[in-house]
This record gives sequence, structure tokens and C-alpha cells, in this order.
Amino acid sequence: MKRLFHRLLGRDAGDSQTGSSTDGEMAPAQMAAPGLLLLLALPAGAWPRLGLPPRPCVHCCRPAWPPATPGSPAPDGDGEKWVQLPHVRPTIDISILKGEKGETGVRGRSGRSGKEGPPGSRGLRGRKGQKGQVGLPGTPCQRAYAAFSVGRREGLHSTDAFQAVPFDTELVNLDGAFDLASGRFLCAAPGVYFLSLTVHTWNYKETYLHIMCNQQAAAVLYAQPSERSVMQTQSLLLPLAAGDTVWVRMFKRDQDNAIYGEPGDLYITFSGHLVKPAAEL
Repeated sequence: MKRLFHRLLGRDAGDSQTGSSTDGEMAPAQMAAPGLLLLLALPAGAWPRLGLPPRPCVHCCRPAWPPATPGSPAPDGDGEKWVQLPHVRPTIDISILKGEKGETGVRGRSGRSGKEGPPGSRGLRGRKGQKGQVGLPGTPCQRAYAAFSVGRREGLHSTDAFQAVPFDTELVNLDGAFDLASGRFLCAAPGVYFLSLTVHTWNYKETYLHIMCNQQAAAVLYAQPSERSVMQTQSLLLPLAAGDTVWVRMFKRDQDNAIYGEPGDLYITFSGHLVKPAAEL
């Protein structure tokens, strides 16, 4: 009602300021002012009968009932907004009620081992470590050695079709592997051997010899009969196994077969040595 009254008064004031109203129009407004004052003086119960909105009851000591819901605006009254009081919740400081720390309990049993997880990614390469100490010297390398070199100072004539050549002079005979009487070398270190036979021919006589491996002829030394004697040599590489024998034999045909020699000089020699053991082949 107050708003209606002020609106009417404001309209009259505005009209008076613009100067557009006349004296005849101001007379009804002045006559309506006492009536409006009379309406304001009526009791609250008479307002509904007049068709006017009831005036809300305002409490001076507490907010209006029911209170407004959170987030909703408070109702207006007499142009003023109702302010909702904050909701206060009591809190308790738990640290005040916390007691003293208790003693450590007995340790329980260990659980079962879990399954092995997948291997992780390779880490970064670490720094190079310090140089270690020198180790103890190792055992010397065991190498096989075999060698022989023998000779004959006396000449020899063949009397049989096949005749072994014995030797009477020992130059080198490691481990006694060569038997001078039989003229045979017994191989104890298998491998590749170098063999060499050197003889002096006899004038007008044939020289025919074989370098034998066991019972097989491996090489031949031959010289035809001549009025002049010469030195003849035959050499070869031969693989030998343990237990093989190497020797020289004379082979007689229709002519005389002989090799020349003198007691003071050494014209006939037979030599051999291991070039490479079988373990290194």
C-alpha cells in the first residue's frame, strides 16, 4: 500500500515537475490523499475484505518461519531482504582425545613368497671398475716334441730283394724313439712329420731305396749306374699316427744295388721331426 501511495505521489510530483498537468487534474489527486491515509489506518484483519494482499508478520527476535531453503532468496518485506543466519556445526578436535602410543606387538609370521614378476628393463651402463690384481701364473703349455737324426758310416750292398738299412751313428734321438739296429723310428707323438734321406751313390752301381711307413713305400730315392758317384736326397711331409714306424729299405733288381760310405766320413743320413701335433690340426 505504501508503494501504491508513493507511486501516486511520485506520479503527481513528476507531473508537477514537467509542468504538463493543469490545476483541474491536481484536484482529484488531492482529494484522494485523505482516503489513502484512511486505508493505512485500517486494522490488519480488514485488508483481506478489501482485496489487498496481507501484510506479513515480522518477528523482531528470530527469522521468519519457515526458514528459506539453502540457495533460495529470502522474501522481501517493507523493501528489505531477509538474511538467513549461518548454520553452525560443532566440531571436535580429535588430537585432544588421542591417547598415548602403545607398545609394539609381536611380529607375525612371514607370508608366502609371491610369484616372480617379469624382468625389468635393462639399466644404465655403470662406470668401469678398477683394474684387478695380477693372477697366479698358469701351467706351461704342454707341447709335443719328436725328432731323430741318424747316420751310417759304412757302405752297404744289398743281398736280398728287400733289405732294411741299419744305422750306426746317433745324432739326435729324443726319448730313444729310433732303434739303430732295426733302423726304425716308432711314432709316439702323432702329427705331421718332415722326413729326409741322403745317400752317396756307388760308381757303376744302381742306387734304389724306399722310405717306408709301416709296410707301405711312401717315397723312392733312385740313381742310375754311372762312372761318377753323386749325393742323392729325398724328403717329404708325412702324417703319422701313434704306433706307426718309419724306416729305409733297399730294393734289388737285376743290377747290383749299393750305397757308398767310409768310416771316417758320414755320407748316409736319415732324419725326421714333428712339424705340428695332431691335437693342433
